[in-house]
Formats: sequence, structure tokens, C-alpha cells
Amino acid sequence: MKLSLLDASIIIVYLISTIFIGLWYRKKALQNKDSYMLGGRTLPWYKLGLSDASDMFDISGTMWMVSLCFAYGMKSIWIPWLWPVFNQIFLMMYLSRWLRRSNASTGAEWLETRFGKTGKGVGNSHKVVIAFALLSCLGYLAYGFIGLGKFIEIFVPWDAVKAYVPFNVTPQYVPHFYGIIFTLFAMFYSILGGMHSIVLGDIIKYCIMTVACIWVAIIAVTRLHGHQLNVPDGWYSPFFGWKLGMSWTGIISDVNQKIKSDGYSLFGIFFMMITFKGIFAALAGPAPNYDMQKILSTRSPEEASKMSGFVNVMLLPIRYSLIIGLTVLALLYYNQMNLKDANGTVDFERILPAVINNFLPVGLVGLILTGLLGAFMGTFSGTLNAAQAYIVNDIYLKYFNPEASTKKIISMNYMVGIVVVIVGVALGFFAKDVNAVLLWIVSALYGGYVASNVLKWHWWRFNANGFFWGMLTGIVTALVFSKLIDDAQLLYWFPVLFGLSLAGSIIGTYSAPPTDMAVLKSFYSNVRPWGFWGPVDDAVMADDPNFQRNKNFKLNMFNVVLGTIAQLCFTILPMYLILMQKMALAITVGILAVICAILKKTWWNKLSDY
Repeated sequence: MKLSLLDASIIIVYLISTIFIGLWYRKKALQNKDSYMLGGRTLPWYKLGLSDASDMFDISGTMWMVSLCFAYGMKSIWIPWLWPVFNQIFLMMYLSRWLRRSNASTGAEWLETRFGKTGKGVGNSHKVVIAFALLSCLGYLAYGFIGLGKFIEIFVPWDAVKAYVPFNVTPQYVPHFYGIIFTLFAMFYSILGGMHSIVLGDIIKYCIMTVACIWVAIIAVTRLHGHQLNVPDGWYSPFFGWKLGMSWTGIISDVNQKIKSDGYSLFGIFFMMITFKGIFAALAGPAPNYDMQKILSTRSPEEASKMSGFVNVMLLPIRYSLIIGLTVLALLYYNQMNLKDANGTVDFERILPAVINNFLPVGLVGLILTGLLGAFMGTFSGTLNAAQAYIVNDIYLKYFNPEASTKKIISMNYMVGIVVVIVGVALGFFAKDVNAVLLWIVSALYGGYVASNVLKWHWWRFNANGFFWGMLTGIVTALVFSKLIDDAQLLYWFPVLFGLSLAGSIIGTYSAPPTDMAVLKSFYSNVRPWGFWGPVDDAVMADDPNFQRNKNFKLNMFNVVLGTIAQLCFTILPMYLILMQKMALAITVGILAVICAILKKTWWNKLSDY
């Protein structure tokens, strides 16, 4: 155990500060439902963007990305398209504005603006999106929980603490024990202070992480000076062919087994699949989690777009400075690390904690541990806030007690928060590892979400009945696939999953009448989406000949392409900088500067246009 008194003190001070944040904002959160769930929609876009970026800087994801960077080098920048990370670009360019115009509090409440409050399938569509939201939230809670436990175990071996614990914990459940301890802190301040405390906690954590990431990057550059990384051909290049074409034989042979088990050997096919899936997932808009809640918390549609754009700028350069910095240190000192788990198998997700534990100085260890613990707590609290919003706003207030007082609503938020945490932690006990939970969320569960949520934006005839059957088909199929198909193969079954969900959506749509035209006209004139809205557009134009339909499809898609390239530049820029790839760095900076100049004219200056 390497934690010095200084490192431990930094962590303890941070944990105590989270308690004070929760207590400080408790009174403000008690004002009303919107203040608790959405910060009263008074928070500026840059604070929410910083908070959202901070929530995405989680321990589990960072552990996973470091292991990917170690094994795949520059090609690892493509693998997070599994989420897909470029959905933030679609949100930035137009979808955040569309979503925010609803003035809804949750994704389920948003459905009323699209399908109305009555009609066939409306109630079922409401219930199925709540079910999806809770499944995804619980999945993220389990994902973060298991990642945190594995992380802490490296720094606090069970042998050092078991004498102080009045019960025995078997080795496989030690990470879960640590996960429970830190989950209690995250639960306290998020449940007590609501969105206000979550955002402030995220901003503090982001500042800590920024200092830590830059410090790690400087150490990596210093240690790398005069040395050459022992990596296979192709490691320094982000470009690829049909096959990965990278062999670690004779260098670190265990990496070959990781690449095989990941299922990324046929990298060209893998890239085609994640791009195909990613485009549809991005067109569907944000899933009902903390990201959607931050968008709905903004002060205006224009600020919603600014917030989503700000996430990319604040998250990627800092996060990848840490990722490449830790990867460089891991490659330089690989033979001095023990990455084997309790079963004697090499676990590359242990690279991040192993490097921190062995090769970073006192003080920096405390800062980076505090930042990463805060990352877990931020992601956990944001996800918990989203789950509370769905259960309280869309179940309790809608079906059980519509006239509940503010005091009763806040009490329900407290109780629901505790129950959700207990269930999320329980699911964490069944998670095999971080990658298994991640693949289930992004490849299976989200695959079932896509079809219905693309159609809801772009096709007028799509109704609540179609939404329900499309979502239900997708979710049930995803659950079945997760039991029958190997985790690494889930992605390649996405076309089947998408096809079944699409069939359910279309069949369900035509088995019920269209949505009431008054509802469609209200939605279309307020949100102003582009797509297949001909009959509704005609009806709106008949009422208001001066109405301007949205003709920005081509401009939005042009901006999406430019934004995605810029996102890749922000990702790879710190990697080139730390590896001292001067020519590649100069080209990347040049591309980024040109794209930013164009987007200033084609996006920023046109935020008020549809």
C-alpha cells in the first residue's frame, strides 16, 4: 500500500467536502421539484457542460481506455465510438436544441409533447421508456461500482484492513466491499443536495483532475525523453485496414490474447459496425440518463447546444493527456507491474491503478486518486439523479400522488435514491468485469433503444403504439441476446437487434391511428425538426402561412461531419503532444483551427436558426 499521509489527507478532505456540499445545497434543493432535479433551470451552460464532461470522466471508462491505448495505440481512439462518443456532436449541432424546446423534466415527460396524453399506446410508451431509463441507469451504477472496487483494491490491499473489519470478505468480493464504502459518500451528497450539489461537486472534481492529468503528462514526457517505446508496428498510427495488423508476439504476448478476446482483430469490419450503429444511435438523441438531465436543465435551447459542444472541448484533451501519460509509463515499466488478478490471469484494466501505485510521486497520487474517486462519485450521482427523476416524476407523481406537496416529493426522492443505490450495488455483485457491463449497455441495451428513438424525431406517422412495441421488442431482444451471445459478439448482432426493433416500431405504428393532429402540430411548430413531416407541415402552414420549416438538414449534417473530425483532433492532439510526434501534431492543430473557423460561421452564429 503506497498511500502516504499526504495522499490520504487529500482524499479525506475531498470526501468531507462532498458532505458539506450536500448540506450546503440541501435548503436550495428543498425549494421545489425543478430545483432538486434540474437546478431550477438557472445554471449557466458552461457550468452544466463542465459538470457533464466531469461525469463522463469516470473511473471504469478511464481504466478501460488506458487498457485500450496500451494494446491498440493510436487506433484506440476509434473504439469509444461504441458508445458512440460522437453522439455529443449530433447533440451539439441540433438535437440538444430540439430536446430542450420541450421544457420537459425527463425523457418520459417529453413523450407527452410528441404523442399527447391520451390515445392507444400512450400509457405503454410512457412505461417502456421508464423501464429503459431505469435499466440503463442501474447498468451504469453497476458499471461504475465494479470499476471503483477494482481500482481501490490496488491501493488498499485487503490484508491491510481486514484486521479492522469485524467480518470476513472473500477475495472475489473485496472490490465490492470497497465500492460500497465510497458509494455511501456519493449517495449522501447527491440525494441531499440534488442537481445544484452535483454540479458544484463535478466542477471541483474537474479542477482537481485537470491539475493531476497535466502533472501525469509532464512526468510521461520527462520519462520518455531519450527512450523508445517497445511497441509493435502500427501502434503509432490511427489508420487501419481490414485487419488490425498488429502483433505483440515477442514483446508482450498476453496482449495478443486481449485483442482476440476483445473481438477487434478484424478492425475494418469492427469499425464499419460501430459506425453503422453509432450513426443511428446518435440520430436517436440522448438516452434517458444524466446527459439528458443536464440538457433539460439548461436555461434555453441555444444554451443546450453550447453545453453539448463545451463537453467535447473540456473532456477530451484533459482525459487523453491522462490516458496516454499512464500508457507511456506502463509501457516503459511493464515488467515492474503485477497485472494478474486473484485467478492468475493478466487483467489489463489494472494498468491504471498499477501505474499510479508504483510510478507517481507523493501528492500526485493523492490528487489523481481524489480526482478519479470524484469521477466515480460524479458519474454515480448524476446517474442516480436521473433514476430518481424518472421514478418520482414519471411514476409517483403521475400515477400515485399527483398533488403531492414539495416536502413529500423531496422525501420520496430521498427514499427512492436509497433504494436505487441498493439495487445498483446488488447488480454490481453479478457483473463479471467492467468490459462485460459496458458491452451489454452499449451493444445490447442501447441497440434496442435506437429504432424507436430515431423515428420519433423524423417521421410524423410514428405514434405512441409504435414507440412502445419498438422499444419493447428491442429491450426484450437485448436481454435475450445478453444471455445467449458472448459479450464480445454482441456488437455484430446489432443489425438483427435493430431490424427486429424497427419491425416492431412499424408494425405497432400501423396497428393504431396516427397521433392527434393538434399534438403533432404543436410538437412540429415548437421543436421544428426536419424529416418526413409533410402532412403536419401542410397543416401548420395552413394555420400560419408565415411559418418557416426547418431546411437545415444539409447544414446540420455538414456540421456533424466537421464536428466529428474536430472531436477526433481533440482526442489525438494530447497523444501526439506527449509522444512528441511533431509533424502529426502540427497537422492536427491546423485541421482543428480550420474547422473551428468554419463552425463559428456555420454553427455558433446560427444557433437561433431552428
